[in-house]
Amino acid sequence: MVFSTDEFKFIADMVYKQAAIVLDEKKKYLVEARLSKVMNDEFLWSPNELITKLQDSASTKLRAKVVDAMTINETSFFRDGHPYEELRQSLIPTLIKTRAAEKQINIWCAAGSTGQEPYSIAMTLRQHFPELAAWRIKIIASDISDRVLEQARSGRYSQLEVNRGLSPALLSRFFTRDKDHWVANKELKDLIEFRKVNLVEPLVGLPKFDLIFIRNVLIYFNVGTKKEILAKIAKTMRPDGALVLGTAETMLGVTDEFERRSGTRTALYTLKAQCAAGGVS
Repeated sequence: MVFSTDEFKFIADMVYKQAAIVLDEKKKYLVEARLSKVMNDEFLWSPNELITKLQDSASTKLRAKVVDAMTINETSFFRDGHPYEELRQSLIPTLIKTRAAEKQINIWCAAGSTGQEPYSIAMTLRQHFPELAAWRIKIIASDISDRVLEQARSGRYSQLEVNRGLSPALLSRFFTRDKDHWVANKELKDLIEFRKVNLVEPLVGLPKFDLIFIRNVLIYFNVGTKKEILAKIAKTMRPDGALVLGTAETMLGVTDEFERRSGTRTALYTLKAQCAAGGVS
């Protein structure tokens, strides 16, 4: 399935308007490959048919399917390792001290995909911090894709998916086998609330967070969109909260509201003092 230059531009513009995801010419092959399945499912036999239908104002579900197909959902349990070491060795022990009076911790996985990241955080809490059993712990895992949120809520993973990052000990403790799949136990599911959130839209109905994971997401946005998203995220953080980005991501040249914590392999950021004190505009 080959898209003309104009057809590709229409798709790229629509995806940018809907989700602020930048699709340049280098990703044309990816658009063609991913939209082939959408077109087959919708019984559309040419890019022109697809675009004609997308131009219909009533085709909101189809537009959502196209945007969904363009989102990158690469993930795995305990991806990269060191952010979870930081969580276990530093971030949670610190919060146990600073939140001792209120006994509540709010964590946001701002691009939770199919759920491996929030379930990995939940496993870390339950495995290493039994004292938190009496605390109010809320992990909000959000994504723009209905498809990945459906799998994340189910907590259902193939053998191949659990092989990517889960040890036999964690698998047997926190998952139950169901034929050729594994399903997350209630112990984990009770900690997590899954929501559909588009990061380029206003962030409403969210609590103030102690920890925010937004890993391997900002690289798909232009600088202006990154700046807008990070400004909104800054307003959702508690003054002494922490923000974790992907290893390859940086805030250099994007925003000066955060400062990177030194002495760690994790891309870990905190609000600068003046922003934490209320200087974020």
